Amino acid sequence: MNFLPVFLDLKNRSCAVIGGGEVASRKATLLLEAGAQVTVYAPTAGETIRRWAADGKVRHVKQEFRPEMLDGCVLVIAATDDKSVNRQVSDAAKARNIPVNVVDQPDLCTFIMPSIIDRSPVIVAVSTGGSSPVLARLIRARLETLIPAGYGRLAKLVVKFRDRVKQRFSHPPRRRQFWEEVLQGPIAELVYSGQDAAAEKALQRRIEAVDGSQAPVGEVYLVGGGPGDPDLLTFRALHLMQQADVVVYDRLVSPAVLSLIRRDAERIYAGKERDNHAIPQEDINHLLVRLAKEGKQVVRLKGGDPFIFGRGGEEIDTLAAEGIPFQVVPGITAAAGCAAYAGIPLTHRDYAQSVVFVTGHLQDGTVNLNWKALVQPNQTIVFYMGLHGIDTICRELIRHGMPSSTLAALVQQGTTRNQRVLTGDLETLPSIVDQAHVKAPTLIIVGDVVELHGRLKWFEPTAAN
Repeated sequence: MNFLPVFLDLKNRSCAVIGGGEVASRKATLLLEAGAQVTVYAPTAGETIRRWAADGKVRHVKQEFRPEMLDGCVLVIAATDDKSVNRQVSDAAKARNIPVNVVDQPDLCTFIMPSIIDRSPVIVAVSTGGSSPVLARLIRARLETLIPAGYGRLAKLVVKFRDRVKQRFSHPPRRRQFWEEVLQGPIAELVYSGQDAAAEKALQRRIEAVDGSQAPVGEVYLVGGGPGDPDLLTFRALHLMQQADVVVYDRLVSPAVLSLIRRDAERIYAGKERDNHAIPQEDINHLLVRLAKEGKQVVRLKGGDPFIFGRGGEEIDTLAAEGIPFQVVPGITAAAGCAAYAGIPLTHRDYAQSVVFVTGHLQDGTVNLNWKALVQPNQTIVFYMGLHGIDTICRELIRHGMPSSTLAALVQQGTTRNQRVLTGDLETLPSIVDQAHVKAPTLIIVGDVVELHGRLKWFEPTAAN
């Protein structure tokens, strides 16, 4: 992050606005709405500032800027049309360790004024770090349509009953689950429809009806995290990641996807690399059982899809045997995601009418695959975890009848800003891996469809978000 988003308590605190025009009045409006005591420093002022000063809303000092004007202030905004004055304000504020914002000059700012959605006490702030106020405004407009006006009243209802709920529920996870049910159910809908009194009565009845001492019931959600791009997550996956108490995640889950986990959720790394398992699979199975029996909502987050070479079946088999409730949320598997972002259709009427997914994970230097079944005309083969055994894979495919000139592609870190796509054939692929220093995670695609990469590639990693 270029800026840390914070919310300042400015009630009855001194803030200075340098400049008296309409831009200055707009900034002063925000400070006044936050309860600040605002002093405007400007030799002349526009109609809005003059009217506020006459009404006693602000203090207007008709003087040119001097650094000592900032003494005692907790926040400063410079909104003049004189760049030299704005710079003086910035320098003086920084010398006094006072947060300063200079309108339309982010290089002189120590904080950025965001685009604001006000549902007090719920406040949403959107910022582009000063790079594009128009984009921030467009994002805010989009969010305005998603956040009902009743959110503010709903938050006030929560505040009113917060202590009572805290006393009722001895288990913090159960308390959080209670509020999630309330804030997404009929009580919230009563507030949105303006029936605040009915919502209050319904919430009181709900509190009295539940057994707050009862330990929460845990559940495990086996969630596919997709191939790397967070925009490829399903809505269901994101929802569960946001409400989980604990997330057990794999090495192939991208940092961008991990950043979407609920901030205060516990995170447990259970990644696996070849010959280096952070937690053995059997221990992971029992870990999920233990966490659920503690009453926690557990997300088991896997790269790609949990049922395609993700060992998800083994994990839910253990959960079922232990009587632990579970759900499975599919994800876009690496084959689909990486191939799409590489511009390589896995099937095509002119090139391939079938596709097969194969694990290339080697044990004891051998691959136990049905090579004859793989060496079929008009078929695309996608190898997962095949990088270490690339020599064996290419050799065996050729030995069982596949032409050495058969096209193949390596897609490293597909769908992410670090994506690399390298193409060759079965003869050259092993040397490409060595010479280009290809590293895991890399998907191997073998078949005539690779020819389409040159024409259909569309994703430019450097242009990724």
